[in-house]
Amino acid sequence: MELKYIDIHSHLNFPDFRKDLPEVISRMRKAGVGTICVGTGNQASKEAVGLANNYENIWASIGVHPDDSKEDFGEDLFEELVKNKKVVCVGECGLDYHRNQENGEKERQKKLFRKQIEFALKRDLPLMLHVRPSRNSNDAHRDVLGVLERYKETYGEKLRGNSHFFASGTKIANRYFELGFTISFTGLITFVRDFDKVVKETSLDMLHIETDAPFVSPASRRGERNEPSYVIEVAKKISEIKGLPFEETSRKLLENSLNLFNL
Repeated sequence: MELKYIDIHSHLNFPDFRKDLPEVISRMRKAGVGTICVGTGNQASKEAVGLANNYENIWASIGVHPDDSKEDFGEDLFEELVKNKKVVCVGECGLDYHRNQENGEKERQKKLFRKQIEFALKRDLPLMLHVRPSRNSNDAHRDVLGVLERYKETYGEKLRGNSHFFASGTKIANRYFELGFTISFTGLITFVRDFDKVVKETSLDMLHIETDAPFVSPASRRGERNEPSYVIEVAKKISEIKGLPFEETSRKLLENSLNLFNL
């Protein structure tokens, strides 16, 4: 199939898609959409790899979510999974302070995050970051950036990746760019204007599109389950905000994803 768009972050491995996954993937193929199916724990990562093996337009990210799963990073399992050529990144990993800001929980998450950074560096793979601050704060972003900056000193350009579902401002975005990390936007930007400034001011080279399906459907699908084929709405909104032709925008967004994830 001819790829036109890549939804760099979806969860087709979630129960939400068990009843009609073939139909979802058929719609993706017709629209020229590929996706990276993201693991949030040991079993979810295995399932992501299984899906990637079964479909040409699906790749996998393997990792342990900082908060949704209380599992540790099962390195033996991940060493086996990463042998698969369709594993293209590590995560989603990072820090999530939305529900719990206790020091013990923060330290648990940081330890888990460092394990996955080191695994990605060892395997020369990009990171898929999950960063969710506490309410009205950038605390998780600041802590993630602090951890990444220390690794950057040692590993340089080998440390790379994307901050998924970016929902902060230009100051934080620029700190990621300085480290060689990109940012991605979901359907949220189709109905919330809070992030227009960062989209407009960010070089197109540093942007990706995603759905985070089954969550955060775009404006045209509000109230429905999200799916990867709807990522086109995100690309359209980015072209609109930046005042660029849609074909130029979508072509560059595709190129960005092909390059970062070596697809």
